Amino acid sequence: MRAAPLLDTHAWIWWLTGDVRLGQNALRRLDQLPPDSRPALCDISLWEIAMLVQRRRLELPVAFDAWLETAAAPQTVRILPVTAQIAGELSRLPESFHPDPADRLIVSTSRVHGLRVLTRDQRIAESGLVRLW
Repeated sequence: MRAAPLLDTHAWIWWLTGDVRLGQNALRRLDQLPPDSRPALCDISLWEIAMLVQRRRLELPVAFDAWLETAAAPQTVRILPVTAQIAGELSRLPESFHPDPADRLIVSTSRVHGLRVLTRDQRIAESGLVRLW
């Protein structure tokens, strides 16, 4: 499976920091993706990481602005904006699914774009709403 995934926020952070919680195989496969096939990132992940840093729930190896400049660059990821189609898909997700708005947007983005998701979030993985990478 060579197609690039949609990264959950933690997967994006773990990939760029080389965190083994993502799994050696996933880290290697992401690193081997060609330059014209960058992993996708839902734009809500930009907000989510800013909140994690602000609340001191995440420490990065460099200043946040410097990290973000590289982490969100087009050479690193393809940022997907929230669209009317994605908002419509949000309304079709079951209420019983994950209450977290960021995770709901990531799942809806995956479904609209037909992308597999790289996540370690059990609620997303076990939902059956997306295909995993």
